Amino acid sequence: MTSPPVFEVRNVSFAYDNKQTALENVDLTVRSGESLVILGANGSGKSTLLKMLDGLYFPTRGEIIAFGEPLTEARLRDDAFNFAFRRRVGLVFQDTDVQLFCASVLDEVAFAPLQLGISHGEVRERVDQSLQALRIEKLRDRAPHRLSGGEKRRVALASLLSLNPDVWLLDEPTIGLDPRSQSWLVDFILQLRGQNKTVITATHDLAFALKFATGIHVFDEGHHLAASGKPDEILANHELLHSCNLSHFHMAKEASHCH
Repeated sequence: MTSPPVFEVRNVSFAYDNKQTALENVDLTVRSGESLVILGANGSGKSTLLKMLDGLYFPTRGEIIAFGEPLTEARLRDDAFNFAFRRRVGLVFQDTDVQLFCASVLDEVAFAPLQLGISHGEVRERVDQSLQALRIEKLRDRAPHRLSGGEKRRVALASLLSLNPDVWLLDEPTIGLDPRSQSWLVDFILQLRGQNKTVITATHDLAFALKFATGIHVFDEGHHLAASGKPDEILANHELLHSCNLSHFHMAKEASHCH
C-alpha cells in the first residue's frame, strides 16, 4: 500500500490579519524523501509557507493535508495528533534568536525531546550524539545568545536533530554563515537525504539550493507559485528567474554546471 504524501497544499491562500497577502492560490505536493527548495525573493511567502507546514499558521482559504490528515488548528488541539505531528516535523527558523531561549546549549538541545516525553536517559544520549554530529561539543555549557551566527545555526540544527523528525523545514538556513559553514550545511542536508529524511528549504540563494535539491518550487513577488520542476529545468528558465527577482541566476547557472 502506497503511503500518502507528506504534505498536500490545496489551493492555499493566507493573509496576515486578513489584509496583507502572503500566499495566493498555492498548490503543491511533498513526498517522502524529497529534498525540495522553496525559491523566491524576500517577501514572496516562503517563510509563511514553512510556518504553515509546521502548523503555526493556518490557511485563510484552502487546506493543508499532512500525512493523509487535515492539518488544522482544531486537529492540533487534539493531544495525540499534536504529539505525533510534532515528533515528525521540525522547523529551524530564519532568525535563530527567535528559536533559542534556554540558558545553555545543552538545555536547548534537550528541550524538544523532553517536552515529548522521551526518557531522560535517551535524551542524554540524543543530546550527546547531536552535539557531536554538529561539532559543537565544546559549546554545551555556553549561553546561546553569546554565540556567533554560525554557531547559533548549528545549535538550532542540533536541537532538531535531537528530536530526529522525519521532516526538516529550514528557513533561509545560510543567513549569517560564511562560505565554509555554507559548504558544511550542504553536506549536512545531503546526509539527511541519505537517511531518507524529507527536507524543505526556503531560500533565495539558487546556487546554494542547486547543490542538494531534488525539486524546486518558485514563488513570484505576487505570492503565487510561479513554477515547479527539476533544478536544471528551473535554472534554464532565465525569464522566469528574472521575473521573480532572482537576479543572481547567472551565478547559479555556473554552479549547476559544476554540480
